[in-house]
Amino acid sequence: MNDTDSRPAVAERAATAGAELARESFRTGIAAETKTSNTDLVTQADRNAQARVIEVIEANYPDEPVVGEEDDALKTVPEEGPAWIVDPIDGTTNFVNDIRVWGTAVAAVEDGEPVGAAVVLPALGDSYTADREAAYLNGSEISVSETSDPELSTVSPLMLWDAENRDQYAAATRELVTRYDDLRRFGSAQATLSLIAAGSLDGGFTNLVSYPWDSVAGVHFVRQAGGRVTDRHGDRWRHDSEGLVVSNGELHESLLAATRGIDDTA
Repeated sequence: MNDTDSRPAVAERAATAGAELARESFRTGIAAETKTSNTDLVTQADRNAQARVIEVIEANYPDEPVVGEEDDALKTVPEEGPAWIVDPIDGTTNFVNDIRVWGTAVAAVEDGEPVGAAVVLPALGDSYTADREAAYLNGSEISVSETSDPELSTVSPLMLWDAENRDQYAAATRELVTRYDDLRRFGSAQATLSLIAAGSLDGGFTNLVSYPWDSVAGVHFVRQAGGRVTDRHGDRWRHDSEGLVVSNGELHESLLAATRGIDDTA
């Protein structure tokens, strides 16, 4: 295995190690702390899992920067060279409330573009991965759905709008329920993106700038599974783009219109 091919494998090993450590604290009544708001939670399990993920990465790539949600990890993705993006527990609120939808996400990037990724959801027994060729669920190749009719589609608001922007959240929800058959919100952006890649959901959207640890791994899955990912304007999405619109391709123009509707109706 050459250096290029090893990055997806290291991402999977690191995500698995972090997820397994976090699972030891799941449903144990672990205490939660708040960060930027009362709904932005962190636990010691987040910190421990991030440290474990970084330990695995550094054992293989000791000199490469790590962008992570917790503690003193970098918060921005380098524009040049290799880097790693880590979310030790994506879905901490679910984790704290004993809901199984949470996972550890790791993405390897080069010049800001993902080349390998893993999201391990240990309480569900699912592991999503992607390399330069395809995306996989528990080792089997996956692809996005083929649904083209919005009235038969299930979509998701990808991110939680904060308290100051709940009018936009309401507008996003209104756009979804008036355009599509149904909506789902799972409380974990990486899990949601994984489900879109696997064809379980048909798309998702937000008009917000998403944190790279909430999005880059899952975006790589969707692309490698044959889907389309853009910013709110329809241009190719990057980790610093405004808005995130994700679809099976067939529904993309409809989802872009729904995203524009947030501003039109908020």
